[in-house]
Amino acid sequence: MNYIESLQKRYSVKKFNKEKKIPQEILRNILKAGQLSASSLGLQPYKIFIVESEEIKEKLIAAFRNPSQISTCSHLIVLVSKKNIEEKYVDGYFRHITELRNVPLESLDLFRKSIDFYINSLSQEEQQHWNQKQAYIVLGQLMFAAALEEVDSCPMEGFDEDLMNEILGLDSTADSATVTLALGYRAEDDHFQHLKKVRKPDDKLFKFL
Repeated sequence: MNYIESLQKRYSVKKFNKEKKIPQEILRNILKAGQLSASSLGLQPYKIFIVESEEIKEKLIAAFRNPSQISTCSHLIVLVSKKNIEEKYVDGYFRHITELRNVPLESLDLFRKSIDFYINSLSQEEQQHWNQKQAYIVLGQLMFAAALEEVDSCPMEGFDEDLMNEILGLDSTADSATVTLALGYRAEDDHFQHLKKVRKPDDKLFKFL
């Protein structure tokens, strides 16, 4: 199956087959795609939580406006964004670069200055919004990878952020749940899978200049 066929088959599943779990090797491939996602300045100001425990999924049901996907999915991915980027976080990023590329820290001075200048130009609210946008890039990558692996998915924003943070044990002064992605395999009685995909036609979507 090529990637266009995979995306044609993809839809936002409303109900998963609770008895069918994603094999670990396939799950690792999807997560690796998320790890390899593009990120502005390479900072990756987020974490990826993978909820596979039925007990935790059961607790999370109360946080969602529509719990059908949470109660039936194989795994729930929660993208957690940083609220701001602290100096120590950037320090850690640069240490990681020096270790991986075996280069002296001093050789990265110009890059470090450009990052510091950009981050310091943003208010905390702007930083949080920027970090959240980075998480959405990961979301798209995870969905694409899942489709290629023939794993179904459903992205969801409709949740109580404070309750989600509490259940996941997050320090809400530093991090917050941004968006979630339910993964699994569609249930046979999810009738949405039989509907034609509705998208804008080419002439209303694309504009070549």
